[in-house]
Amino acid sequence: MYKRDFTPERISELKDNEIFVFGSNLAGSHGGGAAWLAYERFGAVWGQGVGLQGQSYGIPTMQGGVETIRPYVDEFIAFAAEHTEYLFLVTRIGCGIAGFTPQEMAPLFAKAIDMENVLLPKAFVDIIQK
Repeated sequence: MYKRDFTPERISELKDNEIFVFGSNLAGSHGGGAAWLAYERFGAVWGQGVGLQGQSYGIPTMQGGVETIRPYVDEFIAFAAEHTEYLFLVTRIGCGIAGFTPQEMAPLFAKAIDMENVLLPKAFVDIIQK
């Protein structure tokens, strides 16, 4: 059962131990949406589409269907499990420019539901817990 805060709808600043988890593209062209915010404010690196970069973590969502995203989400969950010193704020990954719905994306994060250092959007939690 998820018993902690949800990822805020709007994130404009981070504490030192917080990581902004956003949907990116494999080329690391952070031109819009949460990717642009990650680039402008939280250290995302232009040209890097995957993984930890500054106070952000990119998960590619623009390369195909949901099943092409799953390996990157699994990689993120493994990374978060190894780095409990950080609090990961997962945005509504894939639900903006990439065009997926929360119903499509939320199940990818089901393994993170009990991780104390991962905050998920309320919409994702509601879907996972049904």
